[in-house]
Amino acid sequence: VAGCREFMSGYGDCRVAGYDIDSNYRYVACRGTKTASIFFYQPGKANNVIVLFNKPLKVLSQFTTDGDKATLADFIDIPGVYCAGRLDYDSEGLLVLTDDGKLQQRIANPKFSKEKSYWAQVEGIPAETDLDRLRQGIRLKDGGTQPATATLIEAPALWSREPPIRERRNIPTCWIDLAITEGRNRQVRRMTAHIGYPTLRLVRYAVADWQLNGLAPGEYRLIDG
Repeated sequence: VAGCREFMSGYGDCRVAGYDIDSNYRYVACRGTKTASIFFYQPGKANNVIVLFNKPLKVLSQFTTDGDKATLADFIDIPGVYCAGRLDYDSEGLLVLTDDGKLQQRIANPKFSKEKSYWAQVEGIPAETDLDRLRQGIRLKDGGTQPATATLIEAPALWSREPPIRERRNIPTCWIDLAITEGRNRQVRRMTAHIGYPTLRLVRYAVADWQLNGLAPGEYRLIDG
C-alpha cells in the first residue's frame, strides 16, 4: 500500500477517484465530508482496506440490487470490499467493510468474540430483572444466546429517523445500550422481544474498537488497516 493521508477537499461530495498513480496504484477518496481520506491501493490485490460506513435506514447490507431497494453500491464505490457482519434493512449504524478475508472472519465469526454494540429503543421500560435475562443469556428458537451487556440509558444524540418510529399512545419508550458477541439474524430485536420489549429503532454504534464517531448516515471513513 502506497499510503494514506488526510486532506481538506472543500467539497461536500468526494466521490471515488479512479486515476492511475504511476500505472500501479489508484486512489479512492471518502464521500460526504469536507475532510476526506485518500487511500492508495493496487487493483486486484488485498490492501487491508477498512471502511467504516454509517448505514442509513432502508439500505441493504450488500452491493447487489434487490428490486428497487437501496444498496451499499449507492454509497460506496471502493472496489473489492465486503461487509464483515451485516445490519438488517430496517436497522441503522456502523458497518465495517474490508477486502481482507481473514479480518472479515475475525470480525463476523462469533468464535472470536468481537463485541457489537447497539442502541435499542424499545417499547415499554424494562426492569433490572428483565435486563438480567439478557445479561445471563436467553433461549431463542435457534438456540441460547451468549451473555450480553444491557443498560438503560438516556436517549442518545442521533440523527432524525424518516419515517419516525411507530409509538402507541400511553406506552412509553426507552433506550437500552446492548452489546453482544454474536451476530444472528435480527438477534437484538428477537432478544428484546423475547423479554417483552419490542425494538422500535436499532442503531449499531460500535464493532470491536471501531465506532461511528460523528459519521452521518450515508457517509463512510477509510482507516488504516
